[in-house]
Amino acid sequence: MKLIGYRVLPGVATGAGRARSEPRFRRRRRGRMHPAGLAAAAAGTPRLPSKRRIPVSQPGMADPHQLFDDTSSAQSRGYGAQRAAGGLGYPASSASPQAAFLADPVSNMAMAYGSSLAAHGKELVDKNIDRFIPVTKLKYYFAVDTMYVGKKLGLLVFPYLHQDWEVQYQQDTPVAPRFDVNAPDLYIPAMAFITYILVAGLALGTQDSPHRFSPDLLGLQASSALAWLALEVLAILLSLYLVTINTDLTTIDLVAFLGYKYVGMIGGVLMGLLFGKTGYYLVLGWCCVSIFVFMIRTLRLKILAEAAAEGVPVRGARNQLRMYLTMAVAAAQPLFMYWLTFHLVR
Repeated sequence: MKLIGYRVLPGVATGAGRARSEPRFRRRRRGRMHPAGLAAAAAGTPRLPSKRRIPVSQPGMADPHQLFDDTSSAQSRGYGAQRAAGGLGYPASSASPQAAFLADPVSNMAMAYGSSLAAHGKELVDKNIDRFIPVTKLKYYFAVDTMYVGKKLGLLVFPYLHQDWEVQYQQDTPVAPRFDVNAPDLYIPAMAFITYILVAGLALGTQDSPHRFSPDLLGLQASSALAWLALEVLAILLSLYLVTINTDLTTIDLVAFLGYKYVGMIGGVLMGLLFGKTGYYLVLGWCCVSIFVFMIRTLRLKILAEAAAEGVPVRGARNQLRMYLTMAVAAAQPLFMYWLTFHLVR
């Protein structure tokens, strides 16, 4: 048990009464107060509030009120110093290409050789691709827009109302199809061919016999149509060579003109599906006459115009051959239209 000392306040006499004193040290007991404290309180001596001493944390000790460790100053304590150099835990990569090459010279040399070889191959392909596939010319035949397609379809169905069939030129070069409705294109023939194959599959699937349609028939239909188209092109080219006709008609032009017949074939088959054979023959007959007139007026300018430019007489023998050839090509279109569609309507 510790003693409790008292410090005598200056200016207060000590005598018979109890000296007014201030406790220097106190000992708190549970539920009780020291007699000296009771006396001081009774005498009116103010009590000094007690202060709780909070232990100062040592440099190596953690704060008892902190739930997690503070890692904000981890680098100052040496933690994570190596990871900070690389960013996110990865070692920093060398920014020098010479250092990267010296690190793995074999793979870098192979990569450089492969890149140069690929660039050289691409250059050779770009130079020689036009020898096999005329990409530049094909772009011209697909330069169409919605207005051109609408006008061209109307021209194929109603060629009797059209007057000017001349192809427009700009500096000895024909203008793009979207600027001239008389220019040939490959967009309409390509889309018409694909649509014809789909309509043919629909027609075969709606026939009465359950074993009439199979997916293989679509491929057979497409291959037969392409074979007949190739046969037509080869026959016309051979005829032009035998007759020795100099014309600006190219193979792509022939494919475009011969591919326009698929538009009439689609119309005939669709009318046959809706209205039977009567609708098929009516619409197909109209389209056959229309394609015949269209081919005559189009090829006449391509073939006979060259003869007029060469000074060949109109009633000459060679000019007669040109006219016969033009009419033969035009007359063959209705025959192929009927041959490729009559089995689709029952």
